Amino acid sequence: MLNAIRASLMFLIGFHCLAAEPQSLFPGADWEHVAKPESIGYSSAKLDALRVWLKTQVTKGLVVSVGGRVLFEYGDVAYPSIVASVRKSVLGMLYGKYVFNDTIDLRKSVKELGLDDVQKFLPQEEHASLEMLLMSRSGIYHPEGAPDQDPTDNPPARGSQHAGAFFYYNNWDFNAAGTAFEKLTGKNIYEALQTDLAVPIGMQDYDVKRQKKVTDMPYSVHPMYHMRLSTRDMARLGLLMLRHGDWNGKRVIPEQWVDWMTQLTTHASEIFPVSLRDAETTGPMRWGYGKMWWVWDQPRLPAGAWRSGDFYGAYQAWGLGGQFITVLPMHDMVIAHKVEIEGDSAADMPVLEQATLTQMILAAHCSGACK
Repeated sequence: MLNAIRASLMFLIGFHCLAAEPQSLFPGADWEHVAKPESIGYSSAKLDALRVWLKTQVTKGLVVSVGGRVLFEYGDVAYPSIVASVRKSVLGMLYGKYVFNDTIDLRKSVKELGLDDVQKFLPQEEHASLEMLLMSRSGIYHPEGAPDQDPTDNPPARGSQHAGAFFYYNNWDFNAAGTAFEKLTGKNIYEALQTDLAVPIGMQDYDVKRQKKVTDMPYSVHPMYHMRLSTRDMARLGLLMLRHGDWNGKRVIPEQWVDWMTQLTTHASEIFPVSLRDAETTGPMRWGYGKMWWVWDQPRLPAGAWRSGDFYGAYQAWGLGGQFITVLPMHDMVIAHKVEIEGDSAADMPVLEQATLTQMILAAHCSGACK
């Protein structure tokens, strides 16, 4: 499997230098801030306008980094809270090390991995591989049993799709991938996050004791591994991805694994359920899917070819309510955003507002000299 991943990525060589060469700066104990936005080509006036607009929104925390330094921040960026489906992308980051040291074999089937659920697998479902779970293409449509599952997003009928043939954004796939990770590595997800990511990149607010899985799901044995992260730590994870798994000279995630996760597997027009596809393919949004990460649906060109567009090569971790980590290589930029989605103050930022936020940040870039 490892050789197959390497072979499939040979044509991606040279994609890393999408715009200018990054400065390769990294935060230490705390983030360094850009003293004057104009010094790196951004308008203070437009960023001030963004700050005013944010006061009308439900943003809990926002960090925008450019070149490894904070260009803009808003709200309580140190506050840890549930990041919803961003958890899936973080789990994807954890997988890489163990795939490349042969602890995890992505070719293993769900049957071989012992991932049978309350409802047993149909014969054709038994052949779905771990790789297909990461792509959300298993064709296994067990009820996930989540308390907040949207009844309008009913999956296809069981047995109606062959493994690997059809994308359905299916929490069962991702939850089962969490179970598989723990079985194969012998590590708890939260402890692996601590040792494999939080410590090496200096996450400031991560606490294993805050993390808690959702296990009260009568229809499934595979729990949801909720993660409680701060916005500034989400930005560190995004920077690690932007730097292709390197952190200040230390290899944290295999470089080819980052490329493999962010290689487009499912086009935006093929995203299901329909409610999610419509949200992602209208307006300025055009997100397809890779493996555990959303990927901008735009062909990647060979090295040396002309590349254009703010979103060229972009990818993101994206969760319910407005949680996201967006990586924009063309601007050497990471945008980390949080909304409080629990308790009495639970809120939701619609997709179009999320897109507006990103566009306002990009609009602050000066096309010529900043005035």
